[in-house]
Amino acid sequence: MRNHSVVSEFILLGLSADSQTQALLFVLFLIIYLLTLMGNLMLLLVIRVDSHLHIPMYFFLGQLSFLDLCHSSVTVPKLLENLLSEKKTISVEGCMAQVSFVFATGGTESCLLTVMAYDRYVAISSPLLYGQLMNRELCMGLVCGSWGLAFLDALINILVAVNLDFCEAQNIHHFSCELPSLYPLSCSDVSASFTALLCSSLLHFFGNFLLIFFSYVRILFTILSISSTSGRSKAFSTCFSHLTAVSFFYGSGLLRYLMPNSGPTQELIFSLQYSVVTPMLNPLIYSLKNKEVKAAVRRISTCSICFQ
Repeated sequence: MRNHSVVSEFILLGLSADSQTQALLFVLFLIIYLLTLMGNLMLLLVIRVDSHLHIPMYFFLGQLSFLDLCHSSVTVPKLLENLLSEKKTISVEGCMAQVSFVFATGGTESCLLTVMAYDRYVAISSPLLYGQLMNRELCMGLVCGSWGLAFLDALINILVAVNLDFCEAQNIHHFSCELPSLYPLSCSDVSASFTALLCSSLLHFFGNFLLIFFSYVRILFTILSISSTSGRSKAFSTCFSHLTAVSFFYGSGLLRYLMPNSGPTQELIFSLQYSVVTPMLNPLIYSLKNKEVKAAVRRISTCSICFQ
């Protein structure tokens, strides 16, 4: 051990120090978390029960809903606990575990959004061969590959981060543990961890973003080659929900990790966006604008009424 005291736990300062504000925030985030659970579980149930949705597009959408459940459950329960507790502490080990799971679930979602962009490209460019090209084996391989790459990325970052030393500083100006928030607390050199974080953000997140961008460039050319206006409109409508989800995810998550010194207020806004708000909005995005999902909900509702 070096000649300095070693911190065994951190203090998550959260969003506000005012008790009344904390009570209001607790109610707000509890409602958001419950809506996130209900929305994503309902979408998973609809995709599972309705045979009309047993196609690759909804298989990936079900995986996205499961990921949103995992991603929000990594941070929101601890946020709710700290809003009610006077002792807002988290152990160093627990903090590193939270960092790794945030990284893993966020990285998997980044990969999965890329897979879903490729799925939309195949569906629009080769509609007659869609079922043959996007077969079950390929879909399972793409999903498993997304999880595997994300967990490998998280493992690399966390193995570098565990070598950081923490001395006297304990206060994290955040509601959860994330690597950029830990750097100011470290009394050792953070350059290796920062470099690993920056490289993984560029290669993993920005690399996936480029793949999504190129997929939509190809999709755009394919849509423009469709002669009928109704055909173009239908083809574009199948991509609207995915484009919206990509905008929410990358508009906040990528900025958070590519701008680690953007300031405490911006950091909190970015983190709340992709870890709390986006998992709640994704089921709404994919159901309100999706005729097939709405039709499946009506069929399930009709069947349940008939059984009663």
